[in-house]
Amino acid sequence: MLESKMDDLQTPTPRLIVKPSAGYQRMVVVLLSLNIGIVFFDRFALNFLMPFVQPDLHLTNTQVGAFTSALSLSWALSCLLIGRVSDAWGRRKPILVMCTVVFACMSFLSGVANGFVALLLARLLMGIAEGGVTPLSHAVIVSTVDPSRRGVAMGVIQNFGSNLLGSFLSPLVLVALATHYGWRSAFYVAGVPGLLSAAALMFCIKETPLARTTTTRPLLRDLFASRNVWLCATMSALLVAFVMIFVTFTPILLTQGGIDRTTMSWLMATFGIASVVYSVIVPGSSDLWGRRPVVIMGALLGVLLPLAAGHLSGPLWYLLAVFALGSAITGIFPIVMGTIPSESVRPEMVGTVLGIGMGVGEAVGGTLGPICAGAVADAFGIHSTLWILSGLAVLTAALGLRLRETAPVRLRRSAIAQADVSI
Repeated sequence: MLESKMDDLQTPTPRLIVKPSAGYQRMVVVLLSLNIGIVFFDRFALNFLMPFVQPDLHLTNTQVGAFTSALSLSWALSCLLIGRVSDAWGRRKPILVMCTVVFACMSFLSGVANGFVALLLARLLMGIAEGGVTPLSHAVIVSTVDPSRRGVAMGVIQNFGSNLLGSFLSPLVLVALATHYGWRSAFYVAGVPGLLSAAALMFCIKETPLARTTTTRPLLRDLFASRNVWLCATMSALLVAFVMIFVTFTPILLTQGGIDRTTMSWLMATFGIASVVYSVIVPGSSDLWGRRPVVIMGALLGVLLPLAAGHLSGPLWYLLAVFALGSAITGIFPIVMGTIPSESVRPEMVGTVLGIGMGVGEAVGGTLGPICAGAVADAFGIHSTLWILSGLAVLTAALGLRLRETAPVRLRRSAIAQADVSI
């Protein structure tokens, strides 16, 4: 009786022909984390190289902004489309490898662009390819990694590599290359790791085919009927908006508040490095204590970031410590975007639900968030962005209260408690 109750409570996962070894599971996590890190290395490349690219191609500031918006839009559409295609086909690996090859090639194409239109086209195509990598990677984790370690695995693949390679190494490596060899050479070099990663994925990862289904409409109806699915999609938009607004306006606010540029860079670097640490700690905690309480606590800690940025009095170590603690909000990204949605639907819909959450987050939060915050800042002053950030964090925590718990450890405890009561 106890076993049957536990089976009913847990979301089914795809069955493998041979259970993967712990060593293989770790290898898959490392490869996918590095691959997503390379994705963000390429995605942020143009931002860091723009001081070299803009004068060379005679770009206006409006055109500069168009590159970011175009990539975010195509990224969002790709999340929605490729996730559904992978579910319909029942395969992840071939699409993941193809997406990796294409975004690497688009880095090469960025290097040969001779004007705004050519570079914009390259970024649009890069967004289409890169947008599918994250939901597909999470789907591979669902079908490969043991459910008891799913949270930490998803945290590592989404946040560890992206912050380490995309936020930390990308500006150091690419700016140095552009300074010594030109910005086009930097784009050529940025594309090479993607091709190497695609080869590693091709030869090292085993495909885990899913059973295809012809009952698409009932499955989609079940998908959107799930409270966790639409809650996580909404929270994804709030979280992406939070981070994009924070990284866009906080450097300006800090320097206007009397912080010198060097100190400002250390504060923002603290946010990046702390996010790497939290990519393991926060999702791992959700495997032990449950998804819901960790999401709520992480969101509330995020309120410390705007509070610290708005109250700059005190020693530097204090500000650094508060920035590091508030950065815990980044650790709930993979839980909200990947872990909870994938544990809330049937296995054959995992790619679709992951694409929905990540696509909505990118399209709504990434595209509209900074623009709306900028308009509010123009009307009421840049300090108004702090209130927006605080509101986004609190609203995320409030929505977290409505989540249904999906962590296997919590479901087992609940099943055992129910069995004891029935006895």
